[in-house]
Formats: sequence, structure tokens, C-alpha cells
Amino acid sequence: MPLNRRTLIAASLSITFVLAPLTSVFAASPAPAKGEHGMVVTAQHLASEVGIEVLKKGGNAVDAAVAVGYALAVVYPNAGNIGGGGFMTIRFKDGKSTFLDFRERAPLAATKTMYLDKDGNPVKGASLNGYLAVGVPGSVAGLEMAREKYGKLSRQDLMAPAIAYAKDGFILKQGDAASFAGSADRLAKDPAAAAIFLKPDGKPYGIGERLAQPDLAASLVAISEKGPDAFYKGAIADAIVKASGAKGGILAKPDFEQYAVRELKPVTCNYRGYEITSSPPPSSGGVIICEILNVLEGYPLSYLGEGSAETVHVMVEAMRYAYVDRNSALGDPDFVDNPVSKLLDKAYAKDIRDKIDPFRAGVSQDLMPKGFGESKETTHYSIIDNDGNAVAVTYTLNGSFGAGVVADGTGILLNNEMDDFTQKPGVPNLYGLVQGEANAIQPKKTPLSSMSPTVVAKDGKPFMVIGSPGGSRIITITLEAIVNVIDHGMNIQEAIDAPRIHHQWLPDTVYIEPFGLSPDTEKLLAGMGYHLDLADQTWGQAAGILVGGKSLAEIEKGGGARYNGAIDSRASSGEALGY
Repeated sequence: MPLNRRTLIAASLSITFVLAPLTSVFAASPAPAKGEHGMVVTAQHLASEVGIEVLKKGGNAVDAAVAVGYALAVVYPNAGNIGGGGFMTIRFKDGKSTFLDFRERAPLAATKTMYLDKDGNPVKGASLNGYLAVGVPGSVAGLEMAREKYGKLSRQDLMAPAIAYAKDGFILKQGDAASFAGSADRLAKDPAAAAIFLKPDGKPYGIGERLAQPDLAASLVAISEKGPDAFYKGAIADAIVKASGAKGGILAKPDFEQYAVRELKPVTCNYRGYEITSSPPPSSGGVIICEILNVLEGYPLSYLGEGSAETVHVMVEAMRYAYVDRNSALGDPDFVDNPVSKLLDKAYAKDIRDKIDPFRAGVSQDLMPKGFGESKETTHYSIIDNDGNAVAVTYTLNGSFGAGVVADGTGILLNNEMDDFTQKPGVPNLYGLVQGEANAIQPKKTPLSSMSPTVVAKDGKPFMVIGSPGGSRIITITLEAIVNVIDHGMNIQEAIDAPRIHHQWLPDTVYIEPFGLSPDTEKLLAGMGYHLDLADQTWGQAAGILVGGKSLAEIEKGGGARYNGAIDSRASSGEALGY
């Protein structure tokens, strides 16, 4: 039977794609950190040291996560926080798992149109800068609930390192100083923030200089002694509410008094025999990672090759369909009926695969839902203890240094998380996400998130702990790290360091990190109809742990270290520490 033209094209494309995989031109990755009893990976080396000391003293992974959370609020102020919120995914040594949602909530006085002018158009910067951008913080409540319910050590023990760093200060290294330099102009606009993070001459603190935060130390001492009530019902809340009222915000004392952490069932799915446990709504992360993995499971990615045009093609198309669902259907489960079971269905993934043209790029506009009318400065850390309890935490101020404001006397940077809501259907947010009514602003509602703290298991045992900051790209960063380990055989450090691609439905653009694809692959993708954005900057700061070896091959041989940790090469001040 003669071959038709379509078959010949398919054959030639397959040969071309397999022969043109990406050979990364990034610098060679260092070896992963190794440990036999525990591993802590964070975006700031002092916080990693705090976490590992907690494990050495007999604390479990949750204890270490709490201590790291408070430490990052001091030593990583552009994203670490007690004035923001986040998510914690926990997989216990017995295989059970849970998820804590301590994300920020909309104030009681929030309205659907609060960021629109009289003509119904978004007011530039209103959801990003100043007190009107601030959601009700959840980190203090979340960390304390985790400690009380699943930790072993006292609040005072776990908060002591953070208090010491705030009171006595810490010496800035290159990565620390760079974050201050990049936000100096913004911090200067708020007198209280400038008084902390800028020197008397208005310049940012530099390498080798000491940053002390006495007001933050006092706030942490109050929380250590009195618990979350010190934050939500006492002088701290009063000070934030007072500043908000004086500077155009809408926060009120009942917003703080009524804040409550939610404990939810994690999202789970199976990818090539690996069990993925990740974040449920109000995060889109776990659902969309699983939806994309379900689609990709139908393709032989290891055979097609990492970085080949065919692999990138199917990954981008899976992302395109999944982000349509993310941006139009998902929201806070207390307000929206999320179609989670449908989106996780393997049959639904097959329907998506059937719609993917093997030779042409899809068109995002053609997928516009009927009726359709986040950071860079988030941070993620991964921890595992000697018993095999694994914790993945992603928490955030949203933008770098949040809303750029500090209430006098508190030392606490406040988030600008309200930007994660849909200001107006069809209008992009800080991360270019175009979202719908499911994520519209309502009082006490949590904005939809992309944060994806994830634990992967194999044969009932922990295999991988992973997550990253990166706004709307968190999902694809986490996804690609998983695929790089399972499908492409990379070790955990290589999997995290590898160049990244991203597509989020709208804009209809494939974003590619510098040197992420070979010129030949880029040419093939352009010929298929893709619009490529060859970025001049990298994104994300993933933190991961692999159990049993540094790579799948070493795990299968049975000769690797028990715990293998990796902090992203993009995280200039981070560290993976094992013991």
C-alpha cells in the first residue's frame, strides 16, 4: 500500500524531531546535595540552616517547615512572609497526606469592581500598590496550625532563630543585596518600608552589610509568646488596620478576627506509575499539573527526546488546553463548583489528545470558553525528615516585596495578593493571565493561585518533593521538573536547572528561556505556526528533593544517597542542605 503525503510528513517529522533534541548550553549542573537523615531546600541559605538544625534536634519535617517559614520572613523579605499567605502539602510517613490552605482572603469590604474606574476599566496599579492591594494575611495562622496539629516542638523553639536574625541582623550576600537594589525605588515610596530596607541616605543595603529589623523582631516575639492571637486579635492587627484606613485601604479588624485556615484533601493523580500529590483549589496548581500529565502520558516523551520539536509541541498543546480550564473554570471552592473530577479524568485527557494536530500549532482564540467575557516573588521550600515525612510549602507576597508597604511599628511587609483575582474578565493580571468570573472578587474569597507544592511517591514511598515560585509559570516549572526526572532521566539538579518553556493559553505565545531550544528546533516550531518569545531572562527558583538516588537510573541501581536535594541555579542565595 503506497504511503500518502500525511504519512510521509509524519515519518520525516518524527525523524527530524528525534535527531534534534536540546543539548543544554547552560553551565553544567553541580551535584545534588546528599543526606541520609534529612534534607532542607530553600531559596535562602540561612533559612536552610535553620531547617536542618530543627531536624537535627528531633523536630519533624513540619517543625522544620514552620521554622523555615518564619526565618524566610526575616532573611528573604522580598517573598518570605508573615504578611502574606500560602499552601502546605504534607505526605506523612504512613502514606497519608493533607493540604493546608493559608492563602490570603479578600477583605469584607471588597467588591467585584473595586479596581475599576467609572467607565469600567482597570485603574493602573490599584491592585498592586498600596493598602488597597492587600489581602488578609494567612501565614501566621497556617504555620501555627501545622505546628499544633502535626509538629513536635514548641512555637518558641521554632521561632527563636527568626527572632534572633531579626533582632541581631544578618549579613547580606550577593543575592540578598540584589533583591533590595532591584526594589529600592518602590520601597522608598513607603516611609515605614524605607526606614527598614533602605539606609538613611536612601540607598539599599549592599553585600557585606548587616540588616537588622527590630520592629519585626518585636512582632515575632509577640507571636511566639501569645500565638496567632497576637497577630489577628491584638496590636499587630490594630496597627495594620489603622495604616490601611489612613492610606486608602479597606482592611478592618473583623477581617483578621475571622480569618481561618482550611485543611483540604490534596489533588492526586497517577503518571506512568508515580503518584502525584499536590494542591487542590483554591490552587489551580495540582489540578492543572495532573491534567497536563494525563495528556502527556499518551506520548513517548523519553523516545521523542527532551527539547525536540515534537516533545515541545505536545507539551505546549497540553498546556494550552489545561490553562483554558484553569483560567475559566477554577476558583475558591467555597464560592465555585470546581470541575476537578472531570479535569482529572484520563478520558478527558484522551479527548484533548484527539484534538491536537500532530503537525500544526493550535490557536488559543479558537478555545475561548462560552460566556468568557501571579510571582515572581513567591518562594518554595522542600523538606523531608528521617522518618520519611515530606513537606512542600509555597508561600507568597505576590509581587516582589508585596504591596511595598509596612504598617508603622510592625516591621511586616504586606502582600498585594488581590491582583490574583479577576479585576475584569478578559483583562490580564500581573502575570498576563486572562481569567473569568469564577475568580471574581468577593468578600472573604481566596484568589485563584498557581502555587503547586507537590510530593511524588512510587510504590507507596516518597520519591520526589518539588515546587517553585514563578507566578502563572509555577505550574509548568513544577511539571517540567517532574517530566525531566521521570521521562528524560535527569538527576534532580539537572531537572531543576534545565531551560524551561511555558504557554498559558493567552497570550498565544510560547515563552522560551535563553538557550532553551536549539535554533533548528525553534525553526521547526515556527514552521508549525507557533509564535515564540525568546526570553532574555530566566524564571522560577525550584527547590527539589529526590529519594533513593540523584536520578532514576541511580535509584533503580540502588546505590544512591537516601536524600538528594537541589536548589535552582537561578536562586542566587538558596541552598540545599542534608545531614
